[in-house]
Amino acid sequence: MHRYVCSFLLVAACSTTLAHAQAPAMPVGFGPQPALPAPDKQFIPTVNVAPVQRWTAAQRPVVAPGLAIQAYARDLDHPRWLYVLPNGDVLVAETNAPSKPDDSKGIKGAIMQMQMKKAGAATPSANRITLLRGLDANGVAQSRSVFLQGLNSPFGMALVGKELYIANSDALLRFPYKEGQTAITAPGVKVMDLPGGSINHHWTKNVVASADGKFLYVSVGSNSNVGENGMAAEDGRAAIWQFTRTTGKARVYATGLRNPNGMAWQPKTGALWTAVNERDELGNDLVPDYMTSVKEGAFYGWPYSYFGQHVDARVKPPRPELVATAIVPDYALGAHTASLGLAFYDGTLLPERYRGGAFIGQHGSWNRKPFSGYKVIHVPFANGVPSGPPQDVVSGFLDENGKAQGRPVGVAVDKAGALLVADDVGNVIWRVTPAR
Repeated sequence: MHRYVCSFLLVAACSTTLAHAQAPAMPVGFGPQPALPAPDKQFIPTVNVAPVQRWTAAQRPVVAPGLAIQAYARDLDHPRWLYVLPNGDVLVAETNAPSKPDDSKGIKGAIMQMQMKKAGAATPSANRITLLRGLDANGVAQSRSVFLQGLNSPFGMALVGKELYIANSDALLRFPYKEGQTAITAPGVKVMDLPGGSINHHWTKNVVASADGKFLYVSVGSNSNVGENGMAAEDGRAAIWQFTRTTGKARVYATGLRNPNGMAWQPKTGALWTAVNERDELGNDLVPDYMTSVKEGAFYGWPYSYFGQHVDARVKPPRPELVATAIVPDYALGAHTASLGLAFYDGTLLPERYRGGAFIGQHGSWNRKPFSGYKVIHVPFANGVPSGPPQDVVSGFLDENGKAQGRPVGVAVDKAGALLVADDVGNVIWRVTPAR
């Protein structure tokens, strides 16, 4: 009898182990229903910034099994965002924050400026778009040219027909484009003002075009952490706008999104999704960044609540009637990960496990101990919605001493189906392919 009980327990243990192997547990702070701790409002917020120790020529990030990684282009100037043109050319926004003198006032502002310098994020903006073309035998871009210059902290890029749209920190511009050209010298035409000003806290503005090219969707981050500059300073911010190309008219499409950076169209459903960088200073495990489908007219909580209807008591006066309408985001991406990049994988080059899922560039934390983010993750999708826990795809951006060799931001899929990663501290564009 003892032998049968032992055999039963052994089988049960093996079954449990197999089940865990087949269905990994969801990490804390991730998934559609993350466990949220009570807020830990600290008088002196945690400041834990990874100092810069950039890659040597021989170093590279770590990739998941079955993958390889190569520097597609080096020695760029704070490359932050990527856009792949139909002919395979890759546009890189070499950019940094514009002048925003009122964002660094006071003791807190001075501390943040010092920490940004420590993190390698206080360099002047190159204000240009660089074009990378081709692939040599070593996996490096065959040519590089200055495609557009003289911009104002450019970020998002979108091509519709023969019109290329660039989202500067304060305006959406239109340029003429001819396939194959390596530079644009024609002046841009401003088609839409975007919130800027002397604070311009979240200065990055992104843009994506609808499949039919009728609309452009423009993301605008908040002008503060949780409205501490007054809600008048948030006019038109923490939102995604819809711009109609034929009429030049714009309207707010969705609100309550603290800092929506990455935007992409989900290939199965055609829905617009965004990756949102959430608020700070509520403790190590609040508030999780997230990605979500974007519903027209929806309110996602900021600044009055987070992850649905969890009230942020710091915001005065409260707006309970607005909180009651707040939509719960689709998928949490971990607290303070600075989840910025977003790209759905519609290629076939990478292993099948990545197809249809989302790649997220996590720039990395400053308000958390221990660090979080500093990697590119993949979230699997099924039937148009997230279907499992995240998996690390590109990591190793922090060395063993907690120094940042790089920080991933924008992610994109090139024409061949490889994953491109913009590393704005390492000044590299990485290219991820199957291992040989």
